[in-house]
Amino acid sequence: MAEQSTDPLHGITLKAILEKLVAYYGWEELDKRIRINCFSINPSINSSLKFLRKTPWARTKVEELYISYIVSIK
Repeated sequence: MAEQSTDPLHGITLKAILEKLVAYYGWEELDKRIRINCFSINPSINSSLKFLRKTPWARTKVEELYISYIVSIK
């Protein structure tokens, strides 16, 4: 029997994480919670993904927000 991962990020793409956060919080609230320009100046999924893939500290903040989001909706 295979072990099931306890990592809440296992099997979910950065794009899916970002889409869920935008749907739940919206760009304005995301910008308030994580101060990065790609959330405040002409925000889009594609431009945000490009930035987050190159910027580990920002990606970590987005992943942490996603984890707190999934914990809060359970």
